Amino acid sequence: MIETLFFDAGGVLVFPNWERISAALARQSVNVDARALAGAEPKAKRRLDLESSIQETSDAERGWQIFNLILLEAGVPLSPATDVALADLRAYHDNQNLWEFVPPDVEPALERLRALGLKLVVVSNSNGRLRHLFDRVGLSERVDVLLDSFEEGVEKPDPRLFQIALERSGSRRETTMHVGDLYHVDVVGARSAGLQAVLLDAAGLYTDVDCPRIQALADLCELLSPTVRAEDD
Repeated sequence: MIETLFFDAGGVLVFPNWERISAALARQSVNVDARALAGAEPKAKRRLDLESSIQETSDAERGWQIFNLILLEAGVPLSPATDVALADLRAYHDNQNLWEFVPPDVEPALERLRALGLKLVVVSNSNGRLRHLFDRVGLSERVDVLLDSFEEGVEKPDPRLFQIALERSGSRRETTMHVGDLYHVDVVGARSAGLQAVLLDAAGLYTDVDCPRIQALADLCELLSPTVRAEDD
């Protein structure tokens, strides 16, 4: 039975502001539509989500590698102009957090999951600005506990971050499930901490993995509702 849900933040609850990214590129005379960038992101993440890549890089390093991959997937050549645009975006991210878009399905899904009696915990690799971001976009009140890896000094897939989350939230590992969007960060990390894991695979690119997959948070509600009702009965 599941009593607690851990969530990754970026790629699950909040997403890059593609309009802001497109505008930053346009200021450097690099024209690419926000929708093209958003469509390229899943493919870029899949290219980066390899065991070797995750082991050899930090979250901060991967965060900016992926933007170069997104540009390439969107058909945009890398250049000094794209470097300048990404540097400007990084400065904004360091202050505000660029993952500031909340899809319209996120808050209703969190409300529904909470209505099932589930404890909701954010376990995110971030830059120390996650609390500021969640306050700014109105998500802080939607979750019970929030952990930012920068504040904790350890990041996924290290199981210690999940252990801290269990202790901080008063949760049991055998009744806790983690939801993330990177297999070798979220699924591998959660399993190494003894947790169940679900992969959010909106684009259907992870057909070869050995864990449950969902395409949207609403699917998670459907997945867990019978289990929670059975427990109540």
